[in-house]
Amino acid sequence: MTADTLTPSSATAPRPSQTQAPAFTNVLYEKKGAIAYITVNRPKVLNALNTATWGDLRAAFEDARDDAAVRGVILTGAGDKAFIAGADISELAQATPIDAEQSSRFGQEVLDIVENLGKPVIAAVNGFALGGGCETAMACTLRIATENAKFGQPEVKLGLLPGGGGTQRLPRLIGKGPALQLILSGETISAQEAYRLGLVNEIVPAGDLITRAEAILNTIASNAPRAVEFALHAVNKGVETSQSEGLLLEAAYFGLCAATEDKKEGTSAFLQKRAPQFHGR
Repeated sequence: MTADTLTPSSATAPRPSQTQAPAFTNVLYEKKGAIAYITVNRPKVLNALNTATWGDLRAAFEDARDDAAVRGVILTGAGDKAFIAGADISELAQATPIDAEQSSRFGQEVLDIVENLGKPVIAAVNGFALGGGCETAMACTLRIATENAKFGQPEVKLGLLPGGGGTQRLPRLIGKGPALQLILSGETISAQEAYRLGLVNEIVPAGDLITRAEAILNTIASNAPRAVEFALHAVNKGVETSQSEGLLLEAAYFGLCAATEDKKEGTSAFLQKRAPQFHGR
């Protein structure tokens, strides 16, 4: 087992040095080994998102982004009922048109940070992921869900439309037709249907949710950190362009990878029939 392995329970793997995770009001944030764990902690309101919670999420993800010791992030919700059940309706009900637009932009900015962190983020969906919760999950790199998880964009039932990226990320993930059906109907779908549509990567038993997320991050961490970072950027930026433009972008990132020490180590290790020792350089 190498130092790049993320599992915090390993007794033999050396752990990277890192700073103490800051404390927040509405979000639990901790670091174990090379994993940052971010938990929305408002279980009494099903982890609904208000302005303060968005602010805590932004600060936590910025800290994970800027900490070189963090190699991956697991995002989940407190309790066993909800990942994030959506926006805080009591706050939203008082919003003026200007407030609503500013709130939408702020949430979009936070989720842009999540999507473009340069490190894998796994949404461990342990219950309701509705509205802003579904949008938050979609901004993550991968989504794994428990068997009782529920997904949906029910904003039209409130006289609104998705404002945290739902109208943009959902069609890109599952296609325009299925996305429009979910957005316009406001219906809630099961984890099994979300998996069929491609919204969810895996369904796992509730007791295995975090363990499985850690295992996925461990697999990713066995690879070269800069190659993982560049691959994330190539996919995220490439889907916003034409295929020909995306191919140019891919070639540019391929060239950047070839300039790294990790590329030299990876190819040498392969030829020498040994395990590579990547250092993110």
